[in-house]
Amino acid sequence: MSYSVPLSFPVFEGNENLYLQQALSSGYLATSGEFIRKFESKLSKKIRTHQAVALNSGTSALHLALVLLGVGQGDEVICQSFTFCASANPIVYLGATPIFVDSEKETWNIDPELLEDAILGRIAVGKKPKAVVLVHLFGMPAKLNEILEVANKYGIPVLEDAAEAVGSTYEGKYCGTFGTIGIYSFNGNKIVTTGGGGALLSRDAGLVERAKYLSTQAREDLPFYQHLEIGYNYRMNNMAAAIGVAQLEKLDAWIAKRRLVNERYRELLSDIPGIDFQTETGNVKSNYWLTTILVDEALAGVSNDRLRVLLFKNGIETRFLWKPLHLQPVYKSAPFYGGNVSENLFLRGLCLPSSVSLTFEDQKVICGLIEKELSKVS
Repeated sequence: MSYSVPLSFPVFEGNENLYLQQALSSGYLATSGEFIRKFESKLSKKIRTHQAVALNSGTSALHLALVLLGVGQGDEVICQSFTFCASANPIVYLGATPIFVDSEKETWNIDPELLEDAILGRIAVGKKPKAVVLVHLFGMPAKLNEILEVANKYGIPVLEDAAEAVGSTYEGKYCGTFGTIGIYSFNGNKIVTTGGGGALLSRDAGLVERAKYLSTQAREDLPFYQHLEIGYNYRMNNMAAAIGVAQLEKLDAWIAKRRLVNERYRELLSDIPGIDFQTETGNVKSNYWLTTILVDEALAGVSNDRLRVLLFKNGIETRFLWKPLHLQPVYKSAPFYGGNVSENLFLRGLCLPSSVSLTFEDQKVICGLIEKELSKVS
């Protein structure tokens, strides 16, 4: 369906066409070309502390990161349950088992106390986790200090899934730069996009070089094709990178606009009982990639699904929050540590349209529809 107000729509109003034409004119369209190097350089300079490897998706970046961390057949990897399946699926690609952990109520991300419970529980059965996958959900930074303290205590590397958190910061540092490896996504609906794309981040130059090697089919530097190990066709192409360079030039502006969208929603819905927002706590700054709300049916008189259907009928796209992975049929046999925090978030939550191009008038229409619906039951 085509929505009159989409959930998260890309905006191209910078140098995208110029750079794309330059890439086309160069003749280098695939996984070699100047814009790939430019994109990696620009991203690395932006995050300051890490080098970036440009890949063809965030999922590829997660898979490759797990390979670099040595995850293999029979291993276990702890993963946040409240997230998109791409955070966990690469664990299974490698023959390992995901161990799901519930969220805490403040950031909605992995609970540090339950993380330690899970680590101790797995160690008790002789299965020390090989890695921890944490996610910065909807751009909101997780409780990094507490999570890293637990992981470091047991000598377990952290893979930071910052797919939704490009530009978000924690104590002044960019999300994606705290773990052993971080990843970004530049999918079509993300805060900046390359159409389809991702990046792997590390301060370890050896890991960065190995990522580049493995992402180009592990081809040896010889005048003929020779491969000493299995590689992957994961490199970003030059055309996508050209779009990405232009998009990165607008990152700070896009974050400011997404944050303004979030601020306006809070103002417009401030007098409505039973609606709460995902909110920053402490010294963090979310990119607010998506503005998300929780609907308390007992107070509001309507459910999140009723609001979703109402807005859908008016051409406005919304989305439920992620269904926790430990509740997904495909992962029904995977161990889970926690209670019902992530399940309650799923049952109550709704993502609202958050595009950079969303106007204040659009938001007033959306909030007006919500307010009118709630007035019917008050």
